[in-house]
Amino acid sequence: MSYPYGIFSYDIGSPRAGVLVGDHILDLEVIGLLGFFNDLSIDPAVFTKPYLNDFMELGRPIWREVHQHLADLLANDQAALKDVAGQVLIHRSRATLHMPVRVGDYTDFYASEEHATNVGRMFRPDGEPLLPNWKHLPVAYHGRASSIVVSGTPIRRPKGQFLGPDNKPVFGPSKALDFELEMGIVIGKSSKLGEPVSVEEAEDYIFGFVLFNDWSARDIQRWEYQPLGPFLGKNFGSSISPWIVPLDALESFRVAGPKQEPVPLPYLQTAKPGHFDITLEVTLQAANGPEMLISRSNARHLYWNAAQMIAHHTINGCNLNVGDIMATGTISGTTPNSYGSLLELTWNGKQPLTLPDGSTRTFLQDGDTITMRGIAKNDQTTVEFGEVTGTITSL
Repeated sequence: MSYPYGIFSYDIGSPRAGVLVGDHILDLEVIGLLGFFNDLSIDPAVFTKPYLNDFMELGRPIWREVHQHLADLLANDQAALKDVAGQVLIHRSRATLHMPVRVGDYTDFYASEEHATNVGRMFRPDGEPLLPNWKHLPVAYHGRASSIVVSGTPIRRPKGQFLGPDNKPVFGPSKALDFELEMGIVIGKSSKLGEPVSVEEAEDYIFGFVLFNDWSARDIQRWEYQPLGPFLGKNFGSSISPWIVPLDALESFRVAGPKQEPVPLPYLQTAKPGHFDITLEVTLQAANGPEMLISRSNARHLYWNAAQMIAHHTINGCNLNVGDIMATGTISGTTPNSYGSLLELTWNGKQPLTLPDGSTRTFLQDGDTITMRGIAKNDQTTVEFGEVTGTITSL
């Protein structure tokens, strides 16, 4: 079984760590107070913290020890917790979910070949869709950690400069607000400044994965990103799911990625499959309207895997810290219904989506809600990533 970790509160209690168990949250603080962690080599006070960083710093051997202990406690229909179930199992409807980690640094990659190719075809129709470096290294930029928010937090429509109808810059609210379907890699181990993390060691630094929506103001982004890259068009907000699925829970979903040609340089060459078969869905809901499925993709569509991203990120000696997040970039598949952004789904506004109420969308309007969900499922187990949702509000 997989037990995603998160931070929650309920009633008058303070935020603390919990794991998701079906429709309930297992309160790890109370589990510790009741002595259920006494046989473990940890101080259960680590679960009283408002972020998971302190727990993650304990390292993978402890993560695995705790996971096995939780599996034992929850086995046989939770028989071991029968007498205290009302104290330790909190129904999700009672809980408020919080940011699961204290994010120090955030890097956003551009790791989907289909997404990068689609964008290239739109904006460089007379040239090669992919820039010359794209298949040689995982392209990325440094984002803004302070504006990463937990699922359910409203997203304000940003203002900025963009080109008006006469092709001259104007200032105002973005008219091309978009979502980006991504996954976030949560770093659970620090590295030393000046010492690269090898591609073979890279997964040792991964605590787990979250769903990630890197909201984008396409009109602001188009005007500002040359020559240095994204700024105001991206840093106004990114949303993450409240539940972190540990890397160990995904072993049975490990798959080979696409063939990489040309062969990457040696420091990016991996010996084992580094992709994961995780189904991803996006819905759009207009204010007071029904949800509409607009995209179904899969994490296996990424060209670069997490280990390669980490290896490249640190090859120059850049250090990692516990709580850092590396986002994959938009995850698009090969068919139009698997594209991971409105930019692609509407082909930059040329092919509007029609909603159930008959209205159309090229980009997001105020009151629209985007929800992303993830699930990995096979004959052995099912792993749910929950959802990440955000509603657009006006400034």
